[in-house]
Amino acid sequence: MKLGAFSISLAVKDLEVSKTFYEKMGFTVFAGEMERNYLIMKNGNALIGLFQGMFENNILTFNPGWDENAQLVKDFDDVRSIQKHLKKNDIALISEADESTSGPASVIITDPDGNTILLDQHV
Repeated sequence: MKLGAFSISLAVKDLEVSKTFYEKMGFTVFAGEMERNYLIMKNGNALIGLFQGMFENNILTFNPGWDENAQLVKDFDDVRSIQKHLKKNDIALISEADESTSGPASVIITDPDGNTILLDQHV
């Protein structure tokens, strides 16, 4: 199963403070806007999303159809196909994609320790 680009989405208290911290670690702003309370930062192929006031806990994020540069990959598993696989393997879905549609959609699950996992397809 091809889950796509991986990033961690961090719920931060102060976006500016977090931005400065990760810049000191060698990350640069890749996407997002301070005015919209989120930034995506990149160091090589490592991606960290910084989100202020959008959600309470950190989220593991996979983007089917994208590489770590937010570029379309030709051969990927659609999020609906991944969803079917999860259901078949008795993984409970918190939210699911409408299987009668195509294109952008998302699925949310939690791992056994309560960590939120977002499968967020943009294409």
